[in-house]
Amino acid sequence: MGTADSKLNFRKAVIQLTTKTQPVEATDDAFWDQFWADSATSVQDVFALVPAAEIRAVREESPSNLATLCYKAVEKLVQGSESGCHTEKEKQIVLNCCRLLTRVLPYIFEDPDWRGFFWSTVPGAGQEGVCGEEDENARPLAESLLLAIADLLFCPDFTVQSHRRSAVDSAEDIHSLDSCEYIWEAGVGFAHSPQPNYTHDLNRTELLKLLLTCFSEAMYLPPAPDSNNANPWVQFFCSTENRHALPLFTSLLNIVCAYDPVGYGIPYNHLLFSDYREPLVEEAAQVLIVTLDYDNTTSSSPTVDGTTTSTAMDDADPPGPENLFVNYLSRIHREEDFQFILKGVARLLSNPLLQTYLPNSAKKIQFHQELLVLFWKLCDFNKKFLFFVLKSSDVLDILVPILFFLNDARADQSRVGLMHIGVFILLLLSGERNFGVRLNKPYSVRVPMDIPVFTGTHADLLIVVFHKIITSGHQRLQPLFDCLLTIIVNVSPYLKSLSMVAANKLLHLLEAFSTTWFLFSAVQNHHLVFFLLEVFNNIIQYQFDGNSNLVYAIIRKRSVFHQLANLPTDMPSIHKALQRRRRTPEALSRTNSQEGVSMEGSCPAAPAEPGTLKTSLVATPGIDKLTEKSQVSEDGTMKSLEPESVRSPAESSSPGGKSEGESWNGEPSQACREQQQSPTASAGGQWSPTPDWVLSWKSKLPLQTIMRLLQVLVPQVEKICIDKGLTDESEILKFLQHGTLVGLLPVPHPILIRKYQANSGTAMWFRTYMWGVIYLRNVDPPVWYDTDVKLFEIQRV
Repeated sequence: MGTADSKLNFRKAVIQLTTKTQPVEATDDAFWDQFWADSATSVQDVFALVPAAEIRAVREESPSNLATLCYKAVEKLVQGSESGCHTEKEKQIVLNCCRLLTRVLPYIFEDPDWRGFFWSTVPGAGQEGVCGEEDENARPLAESLLLAIADLLFCPDFTVQSHRRSAVDSAEDIHSLDSCEYIWEAGVGFAHSPQPNYTHDLNRTELLKLLLTCFSEAMYLPPAPDSNNANPWVQFFCSTENRHALPLFTSLLNIVCAYDPVGYGIPYNHLLFSDYREPLVEEAAQVLIVTLDYDNTTSSSPTVDGTTTSTAMDDADPPGPENLFVNYLSRIHREEDFQFILKGVARLLSNPLLQTYLPNSAKKIQFHQELLVLFWKLCDFNKKFLFFVLKSSDVLDILVPILFFLNDARADQSRVGLMHIGVFILLLLSGERNFGVRLNKPYSVRVPMDIPVFTGTHADLLIVVFHKIITSGHQRLQPLFDCLLTIIVNVSPYLKSLSMVAANKLLHLLEAFSTTWFLFSAVQNHHLVFFLLEVFNNIIQYQFDGNSNLVYAIIRKRSVFHQLANLPTDMPSIHKALQRRRRTPEALSRTNSQEGVSMEGSCPAAPAEPGTLKTSLVATPGIDKLTEKSQVSEDGTMKSLEPESVRSPAESSSPGGKSEGESWNGEPSQACREQQQSPTASAGGQWSPTPDWVLSWKSKLPLQTIMRLLQVLVPQVEKICIDKGLTDESEILKFLQHGTLVGLLPVPHPILIRKYQANSGTAMWFRTYMWGVIYLRNVDPPVWYDTDVKLFEIQRV
């Protein structure tokens, strides 16, 4: 039968379904088979031939027919998984049912009355065929569907290579098959790389798309503050009920990490061969991050026995969470597995950067956001992996792409989520001493970026990019300023030698943040000054010797420190400062930032195209909820500090009537953020600055070290200039390089690191971000478009 005929027949069946007001019996095979038996329809056809309005009409007007359609489709998948899909016809039926369920499920999820449908066992609706048992033992439909998908993902000659010389004859074989021998790709816990097979990849992709659609019920529930609303579909699929959990987890991870978009290392190869693996890799990455959506702030529950066929998992650790995918991820421990994962993720994250200096040489991948979520999960759930990443300078292969994405997305409102996850990852890494140490490696890779040209280290790159985000990003990034500066504070005690460009950028930020109108215009703004002073103090006390550029920049801009020390606190001055703000609305003036020439071949960061779709995100927790303080001891070990015992200098002040116990470095509240946009909004009974409030933190500004440095060095530098008639920077720098402040500075303060700590706020943020990315990226077919999702709003820029 021709494709046109089968489309026509399929469409006729859909019309019959929507126009029948009477229930159609489940036993009426002649009617139901029209949906899957003889049609050769692609998933795109199914989406076109089954319009949303008609699915909703059946749901409202003849619910029993929609219920039967779902039952029958699941029944066919179960039959296919039990028989092993030997014939082409069976394979076609399975794929058609797959496509139909992918189309229909979102409309089941969007209606609260239908939500329990897949978790019920309705007698008499063809269920006997599904489980072959009496009704009391019948599985819920959702479980039958998930187990069938899992079996079908390891079905010889359908989704994996058959190991048999002859065709598998009995249905027994599919049940006794050890799927660990059929892992899709070499990598973690599996050495054999099967021959690539175009058809198997396509079939896997369709099954994974259905699996992702099953998991997507989460999109139809509003974000809940308690993170305990575990996704029942993911919970069941990742439990011991799924006998393929280990090989499937391994297959998904390996297929993603082994992917090489360049194509056999030959540039421009992708122009000659179409890459059928990429859709599978994308789908695998999306399914993987959804199965790992687990809030690890809740204590881990009792779990599986540690028996695995694979030595890749560490059995020494106590049993982890019930979610086996999270469990397996947290127990990977072999160096070669870590190396494989890290190299794979770094290769894929760097792919969009390759585009810039060898345009079109490699296929440009689009799933970097999924990869960043995956990398985050790896570091968050597997501390051994995190330490491995930081053990060598390989971490820089992750850092550079992240800085590239941050810089590139800074002006684009639709990529706020990308900005956040990039910053979260850097915050997590910056809590470890090794990250700061690694940043001293010279930066030689010249990725074209819209930033000033500089010669220096990866630390310089990080500071220059952060400066660019703060001074020329859009308004909605302001809540991230605390995080960006916390990262710089965390690494500052280890930075051996900042370039002049980076030193000037830090001083420019201090200048911008310490203007009186900025300090007085929102309750939290002075924290940014505290963070920057902490950076300068760390470098002066712990890395003075190599940092003559920074010392010189501090001397040149010494007036900024004197102004801070003499900050006016009387009401008329406060008032005058806020009036000045009205006249210069530009948030952070760029005039005195010595921007310099941008790198060759770079494009300026562009705002979103008008009309770009984006999804809303829940607010992220403030820096005080996001991090906990640790003190670095003499021997380099860290000890966590009780929140009371260590207060940053500003913390004990009570800005805006906050209680003593609350930390000073929280994220600006909504009201406070609005004030950052219009600081004089205090007329409406909102917060406004008072002399007492200014005094409460001004007295705690940690200026002693810097003032002492200026007191000692400024007269010496001035004397040299007069004696030698010097106007040349290099001579002064030479003098500063050989200078010393030993014995002249106050006793060094202990190093404070603010380490990321897991919390349910970020768990919820990751859930909304991840599903938002998946929603927007699945456009062909548009699985969730125009359905009534509740987890986020869809907005146009």
